[in-house]
Amino acid sequence: MKLFRWRSRDEAGRTPLTQATALYQAGRYAEAEAEARSVAAARTRSRSDTYAPLALGIAALAAGAQGRHADAVSTYDALLPVAGRIFGAEHPQTLKLRSDRAQALSSLARYAECEAECAAVARIAARGTGPDMPLIATAARNGQIYALTALGRHPEAEALAREALAARRAPDRFTLVLSLGLARSLNGQDRHEEALAEAERADELRCRLPQEQRRPETGAVELATATALLGLERGTEARPLATAAHDACLAAFGPDHRRTAEAQALLARIDSA
Repeated sequence: MKLFRWRSRDEAGRTPLTQATALYQAGRYAEAEAEARSVAAARTRSRSDTYAPLALGIAALAAGAQGRHADAVSTYDALLPVAGRIFGAEHPQTLKLRSDRAQALSSLARYAECEAECAAVARIAARGTGPDMPLIATAARNGQIYALTALGRHPEAEALAREALAARRAPDRFTLVLSLGLARSLNGQDRHEEALAEAERADELRCRLPQEQRRPETGAVELATATALLGLERGTEARPLATAAHDACLAAFGPDHRRTAEAQALLARIDSA
């Protein structure tokens, strides 16, 4: 999850990363990655330049959004030692990069590593200070919930999701992803009626969010809803939603993105039921 907060703005409020950020938020991921890598390359001469690592962080996010999850992890692996040196090990930007890397690991099915790293980041952020720390803790908890569900540890994922939702009051993307995480954990326990109700709540929230906050969760609500409907033996209702999710993810993220693959797998389950 992004926390794009920049210093050293010019008189128009722009920074070296304004364009890359805008492209990313608009879903133009290939252009965002190219712009961010260009900024990083132009600023690597100084070992203390803060914009170079931040630019590479955007590039890694954009690579992951295109389904190039291994490339994203490689970028984070090279970037984190630099970020630790420039910002410090427990600085919000370093912790954010760790959380983003961990969630990229989950896209490579490295769920145990993702769960452990997200839990560690959340613990550090929870004891930190400053306005970004609660957001970083929430983002890390979301990654941990996803990994726990993928590992089949659904009751743990449910408990963590409910705890995080109880602590979060703002109707924003963080609440949306936590709600979807709760729905996934309930589907994993065959509690499909509850999962369907939670997915419907997530859909209501999604409809109230601005487009730039909805875009990263393209297809996620439809997947949670279709999974619940399939579990309730309502496959004829589930299939159009799964198809819509697959088509939307294919257009937004490409064929190699993990959510596109999830939608394809769900369609196969529906057709074989």
